[in-house]
Formats: sequence, structure tokens, C-alpha cells
Amino acid sequence: MPIKSIRKDHYDLLLQQLRELRLSAGLTQVTLSTALKRPQSYVSDVERGSRRRDLLQLRAFCNACGTSLTKFVTQFEKGLK
Repeated sequence: MPIKSIRKDHYDLLLQQLRELRLSAGLTQVTLSTALKRPQSYVSDVERGSRRRDLLQLRAFCNACGTSLTKFVTQFEKGLK
């Protein structure tokens, strides 16, 4: 499998898990965006992959969903295996 394909698969998994995190927290894009003090389009862009986030922004996303960045990354790593 080409490296680009592997990276895309990994990124797709990240996006899927971000969305699942929000949904499992019982949050809509609107309620999450309010917690993040961002417009709803920000959350949509993050979940669709049209907006990449840095580590601190990912941490804020996780915290607003009621989990830690550490727990999220642990779940992500499990999903890669």
C-alpha cells in the first residue's frame, strides 16, 4: 500500500474518531462550537478534514467533549492496530 494511502487512512480514522467523540458526548456541532467559542462551521470543517488542527486545538476539542487528549490519543492508537 502506498504511503499516501496509509496516511489518508490514518487521517480518515482521526476524523471519524473526532466525530464519534462529539456524538458520544451527546453534543451537536452547535453545542460543541459554543463550548469552543467558535462558529459551527469550525466544528464541521474539523470533522470533514478541510481544516487541520494543531495539538492545542485538538486538546480543546477533546476537553470540550469531556475527555482528555491522552485518552483520545490512546483510543486513536488502538484504532491504528
